[in-house]
Amino acid sequence: MIRRRFLAAMAFATALGLGTVAQADTVPTSAVTARVGVIPVMGTAPIFIADQEGWAKKSGLDLKFQIFESGPNMIQALASGTIDFYVGGVAPLAVARSRGVDVKVIAATATGENVFVATPKLAAYFKPGVKAAEAFKAFHAATGKPARLATQPLGSVPNTTLQYWLWEVAKVDKADATVVEMGIDATQQAVLAGAVEGATIREPTVTIVTKRNPGIKLEASGDELFPGQPGTVVAVNGAFLAKHRDAVQGLVGDLIRAAALATKEPQTVAPFIQVALGKGIVDNATIVTALRSPATKWLIDPNKIIGPAKLMQSYQVKLGALKKEVSFNGLFDTSLYDKANVAAK
Repeated sequence: MIRRRFLAAMAFATALGLGTVAQADTVPTSAVTARVGVIPVMGTAPIFIADQEGWAKKSGLDLKFQIFESGPNMIQALASGTIDFYVGGVAPLAVARSRGVDVKVIAATATGENVFVATPKLAAYFKPGVKAAEAFKAFHAATGKPARLATQPLGSVPNTTLQYWLWEVAKVDKADATVVEMGIDATQQAVLAGAVEGATIREPTVTIVTKRNPGIKLEASGDELFPGQPGTVVAVNGAFLAKHRDAVQGLVGDLIRAAALATKEPQTVAPFIQVALGKGIVDNATIVTALRSPATKWLIDPNKIIGPAKLMQSYQVKLGALKKEVSFNGLFDTSLYDKANVAAK
């Protein structure tokens, strides 16, 4: 329900033009309309900040947002030419490029977004000094059943990071935990209702559910789930990049500025994110808390996620989510970030 409200409000805001800076006279005559597909989670905040501050328009891009429920749906839109930019998880992009979709990752936005939370029944067993595997085993022994852990379908980043943490990092006995695949909406509702014992979720959901029920605890951070966990990225259609490279270069610089502002002044950017995620549904204080959350870690440098993204793909093959690894050659264009980073110093 929470996510559906986000999506409905975001769609309404976009329809009214609230998702972009409204003053038409601030748009340079050279500004190009750029259709941006996004999944409305906290990791996408830098591009909304760049838009609401007016920086993107000064760089030459008039951003128009479209909301998507999943990366695969957004890939279809990118392939069909419905959108020019993709702002979402990195996992589907290498596969898309291997299938002929001309796309370039030009920036990251956040890392370590997916975290593990335990609902009260399981959280009681995560005591100081108790390893995760022992907590799951103790829960199983006390209840006579394995802990049910909600996450998204096989192949998704939330699913991959959860399974990597369970079986490779925490070394949980597979008899003590069951992975339950469901949609994002269903995962959030299951956590709030106590229908599962744990889940992988992202901000602002982490803040929302822990505020509603303080018994829900964050038990493993994003980097604990998967070291260097790659999260949201900004990717662009290859033809659009070739035609408007200077404007896209400017946008990458804007993302660097946006991440710095969000880090130093979360209270300043919170109203922008409220507009993006559904004004009137998530209050400003919740957004500020989510911006300061350990589940919110800004990272614009795409160079730093290439290695972890390849390792994640390898593990997806081990899980059976992918038949084989696909090449990352040509997927990342780090030159725009490198140039923008030098200019920012």
